Amino acid sequence: MSNSYSIEDLLHLMARLRDPEKGCPWDTKQTFDSILPYTLEEAYEVADAIEQKDYDHLKDELGDLLFQVIFYAQMGKEEGLFDFSDIVSSSVSKLLRRHPHVFPDGTLESTLADGVVISETEIKRNWERIKAKERATKAEKEFDADDAFISVLDSIPASLPSLARAEKLQKRAAHYAFDWPSIEPVFDKIQEELEELKEALAHPNSDAPAQQQHIIEEMGDVLFCCVNLARVINVNSDTALRSTNQKFINRFRYIEKSVQEQGKVLGDVTLNELDKLWDEAKKAAI
Repeated sequence: MSNSYSIEDLLHLMARLRDPEKGCPWDTKQTFDSILPYTLEEAYEVADAIEQKDYDHLKDELGDLLFQVIFYAQMGKEEGLFDFSDIVSSSVSKLLRRHPHVFPDGTLESTLADGVVISETEIKRNWERIKAKERATKAEKEFDADDAFISVLDSIPASLPSLARAEKLQKRAAHYAFDWPSIEPVFDKIQEELEELKEALAHPNSDAPAQQQHIIEEMGDVLFCCVNLARVINVNSDTALRSTNQKFINRFRYIEKSVQEQGKVLGDVTLNELDKLWDEAKKAAI
């Protein structure tokens, strides 16, 4: 039977790994910046395990993601910034503050009076009100009163993946009534942006770098509008694209295997033949 460890054991293990004299050479030289790419990678591996419904693997991936938090906590402790208990305390405080419909007095012990029911609409309204107050408080700490105007969009991290950030920007604006009245104008907007992209591609100018930049901007507008459509129909654009990526992989693997079974290699097969194999894969619901 394997040993059962606690969060305290994990914290102790991390401290040992970071020990300047007897720790792991790789772990001891890491910084907040150097660990960041691994954190993003672990988060995506968690997402992949969930999408694959591989729950045994999910346990391990969640452990890897938790270890990232432990890593940051240890580095924060070493630099006198914060430790793991500070992270936990901050998280509990925030969740208590954001769930007055569960903890009305803002304490773990408080509960709603019997018979009191709060609607989901009111919960969402309270949630946004509380987050808006938190953003305002954060802005006051980070900026002087005489500094430039602070937008409600400023708190959306620039480091988010582009699809996720586009969706968050749109959701934030929509909360303040800057949104489409129905779905039809969204399709019209996508068509409009596609026409502008076609126009940019059809009329090159002598300034190649400027032309390429214009094309990039128009392509960005198309993608932004597609993310907006996904948001309006309640589809997560990143999840949808990840699903399509996997579908493409599955179908292309079918093409590769079919070509191999014919005794050929991909470079020797015409586009028409590849298209036929793609259609076969599509009909087979691959």
